[in-house]
Amino acid sequence: MKILDQIEDISPAISYAGLIERIEILRSTLRWSSRLERTDIDKLLRQATSLRDEVMQLSHKERFVQAAVTAEPEQRAEQSRGARRQALLERSFIFEGTFGDNPRLLESLEIAEKAAPTDLPVLIDGESGTGKELMAKVIHANGSRSDKPFISVNCGAIPDNLLESELFGHRKGAFTGAANDRKGKFESAHTGTIFLDEIGELPLAGQVKLLRVLEAHEIQRVGSDETIAVDTRIVAATNRNLRKLSEEGKFREDLFYRLSVIHVTLPPLRERRDEIPLLIAWFGDEAAGTLKRRPVRLTPRLRDFLLNYAYPGNIRELRNVMYRISCLAGDMADIDHLPTDMRPAAPGSAAAALQGLANGTGQQPISVANLMSLSDAKRAASDDAEKAFLERGLREVNGTVAELARRIDMNRSHLQMLLKKHGLHSKDFRNRNMATSSRNGAEERDEDDGDA
Repeated sequence: MKILDQIEDISPAISYAGLIERIEILRSTLRWSSRLERTDIDKLLRQATSLRDEVMQLSHKERFVQAAVTAEPEQRAEQSRGARRQALLERSFIFEGTFGDNPRLLESLEIAEKAAPTDLPVLIDGESGTGKELMAKVIHANGSRSDKPFISVNCGAIPDNLLESELFGHRKGAFTGAANDRKGKFESAHTGTIFLDEIGELPLAGQVKLLRVLEAHEIQRVGSDETIAVDTRIVAATNRNLRKLSEEGKFREDLFYRLSVIHVTLPPLRERRDEIPLLIAWFGDEAAGTLKRRPVRLTPRLRDFLLNYAYPGNIRELRNVMYRISCLAGDMADIDHLPTDMRPAAPGSAAAALQGLANGTGQQPISVANLMSLSDAKRAASDDAEKAFLERGLREVNGTVAELARRIDMNRSHLQMLLKKHGLHSKDFRNRNMATSSRNGAEERDEDDGDA
């Protein structure tokens, strides 16, 4: 249908005038068409979906502009940030949902823009939850392979004995259970991009295989002598220090240098605090759309907490929190709608926790002179109390993380993130308790010998 073809010819530039024009074309198509074929209906549905997405982008863009206008005077004075982001927009850069004007984030996006058109390997590092896979999608979307497959692989989730089969495929009968020939992830990503998440968890044997792919651009299925050429862009990500791992012999140095031709580092959310209000609004709208309800409103107490919370799980944690409170709360959300382990401690318990820092923790009191504001003081007190609580708990369970998570009714992965945030290692508490037990046992034996 000619009218439908006209819709596709309209410029994709987002503007209210353009959106209204496209909506009118859709309305006239529906009004004057006596009968629509299934293919025409599908095309109209795609166009309607596209219009909805563009309206949502306009809404989010307006929120971003509004937040910038209402920012503090010192933030408004720093116009270079907005100028850098606007320059990316004018160059038709595809953000894939990343937004904000933090200098470190903008630097990462500018590196991604330059790396995207090439086929050079990219290594993305940053803490868990900072958006490494989203950055990989940004690189893919802005490159020449954007219309080709994007295959994501979590290297830490594949058992060692299945790793080679998962990445490179296998031939029928190659091992027990291989009932048919199977393509691996690299073949599936041929001509496109493969994203290797948690690359630091890849065992040494798998690292050797991956190095061959980078050098020769070919693979071998398990159980086959035939080589298969693959043209795949590799983007890897990790939350670990690969350089340190290579020095310890746990990650091949030659593979590290091969992967990190282009190196992108994503800042944690605690270094992007000025963007937390934007993220709260974004995820609040997103959750409302998913749940088909109005965006939830936040009490001043909850909003202040969310703006000052440390977010060990970074952006992913904030997104999950907004979805949770959007689901559990009515029109208004408060502290009580937060996860139990995330809620601020009562004043009495916080004071008790701070007082107990001297009980074997070696922590120094908080120096008021080093704090910038009341919010910093609250955050420092909360962090110290949290660390003291975790240390006491680890001592009580002899360093068993699973048992501590059970006792305090906390998700184990979240507990591990908290331990990492405070630099606590469960093995230190196990060794300490074993040594203490050994000393106590020796003393008891000496006492028994003396009594004898």
